[in-house]
Amino acid sequence: MTQDLFRQDAYLRECSARITAVTDTGIVLDQTVFYPLGGGQAGDSGVLVLADGAEIAIADTRKGKDAEGNATSDIVHIPAPGQEDRVAQLAQQGPGTAVTARIDWERRHRMMRLHTTSHLLCHVVPQLVNGCSITPDYARLDFAMTDPLDKEALTTAIATLVAAAHPLTVASISDEELDANPALVKSMSVQPPRGTGRIRTIRIGGEGDAPLIDLQPCGGTHVANTSEIGAIVVTKIEKKSATTRRVVLGFAQ
Repeated sequence: MTQDLFRQDAYLRECSARITAVTDTGIVLDQTVFYPLGGGQAGDSGVLVLADGAEIAIADTRKGKDAEGNATSDIVHIPAPGQEDRVAQLAQQGPGTAVTARIDWERRHRMMRLHTTSHLLCHVVPQLVNGCSITPDYARLDFAMTDPLDKEALTTAIATLVAAAHPLTVASISDEELDANPALVKSMSVQPPRGTGRIRTIRIGGEGDAPLIDLQPCGGTHVANTSEIGAIVVTKIEKKSATTRRVVLGFAQ
């Protein structure tokens, strides 16, 4: 089992950890700041720094799977190609080897900004989402709708929410609370994980007399305030099908 430190603090850039396993897939740690691919958000990259200062470049991060292909509680750090000998040496050392896990912060922060913007977009376009992707360079959301959308109008609406400096709050609700409020789930393609009795939520705004901008279950990483997002524009709107409109977000040049 890997403790997912990024759930509590998305701003952690590194942590001390110990290797619990080296598999054909990658390296498993007892705790990590690396976010694994999931919920539409890409997995983190970065490095594992060994006690002697040597580094193993991590190209991607994924959730562990058992022999039947079912998800486990492990988080697997996938080494970049060309490091097979060094990874094999780690495997020979056995569990317990100490490392420092350090993410590519600039890449992660870009995804945090885009992921938070995708929540703002859900406020601007209050329709169900049937597909999404969050990468370091762009984010896309597919909305289940038939009405046309306007790039300039969406960009302006997002900029207004960014400038308003709405705080973001990470909290949780129970399975029962979610069952009583099914409209909180805005994604048709990704359902919030269950099993622990609590479901992580992201709320933007809604403190005191401030308006609630967005509230939904989400396990991804986000910025603490919309003002941190910066300049984001809608780069493309596509009609993917008769009932789907795709909105692509990118950083302003």
